[in-house]
Amino acid sequence: MSKILITGGAGFIGSNLTEHFLISGHQVVVLDNFSTGHRNNISQHFNNPNFTLIEGDIRYMSDCKIAVEGMDYVLHQAALGSVPRSIKDPQTSNDVNVTGFLNMLVAARDAGVKRFIYAASSSTYGDSESLPKVEDIIGKPLSPYAITKYVNELYADIFSKTYGIETIGLRYFNVFGRRQDPNGAYAAVIPLFVKKFMNHESPVINGAGDFSRDFTYIDNVIQMNELALTTTNPKAVNTVYNTAVGDRTTLNQLVGYLKEFLSEYDDSISNVEIVYGPNRQGDIPHSLASVDKARTLLGYEPSHVIREGLKESVKWYWENLK
Repeated sequence: MSKILITGGAGFIGSNLTEHFLISGHQVVVLDNFSTGHRNNISQHFNNPNFTLIEGDIRYMSDCKIAVEGMDYVLHQAALGSVPRSIKDPQTSNDVNVTGFLNMLVAARDAGVKRFIYAASSSTYGDSESLPKVEDIIGKPLSPYAITKYVNELYADIFSKTYGIETIGLRYFNVFGRRQDPNGAYAAVIPLFVKKFMNHESPVINGAGDFSRDFTYIDNVIQMNELALTTTNPKAVNTVYNTAVGDRTTLNQLVGYLKEFLSEYDDSISNVEIVYGPNRQGDIPHSLASVDKARTLLGYEPSHVIREGLKESVKWYWENLK
């Protein structure tokens, strides 16, 4: 049994990690300010003696120090996501994603945490046109959000070299799955489209629908976090990994899959029209990850490709949104 702190543990990814590690028998502490996370994502754990909730903010060092006390590992998921949000309000994104990240690193170092695993981002690849994306070839960032996530990697690298704390960054590629919030101005594309279809409303695709992404189901992300936490390979730490499937899907293909799976519950969804709008500022045209490094050093093998993950996600949304 390990003691694991999960920052942002009431969010989409964080709550799935919380559930997984509690089921695995670990003690889990969640630090969350509920700015984007939800209590109902973790409420089923409130009576679990191995679960502790700390309502706090990573922007405050005092909260960070309280949260890391006695912890073996940190899974740092807390952040303000969304490229459009960062373009609209770069200062708050920087405060949370950079200052908050540094606070957590310092607190973890001072508390003697064994390993600091953090959510990095595929946005770090920026304007690099090479495909597939490999970890050591990146371009210039295309948004304030991308800058903040790249700075996280730089800080983690310096802390591992200077202070000896083990760090592993996981560059998430378009993660989706159960508990991903379909509401709000910055909802991700899959839950947003699912909600639109279920309401018989037309989703809006930015551009012609030929932009592609390496959509990554939540169970693949859980696997990568567990491998990063448990690896005993000294060559596997103090580095970053793509956390993806290694396959890409266009937005038009994505819509086709969603219609197919949702029509199993409501056949009229197959007739919902799609609306096309302008391209979104800061978006990259194509994203495809190489997962060779994770396979070689961590033993990673994706459990779900896009269709399998979407089918499970659609079932979850149908049962929980209806």
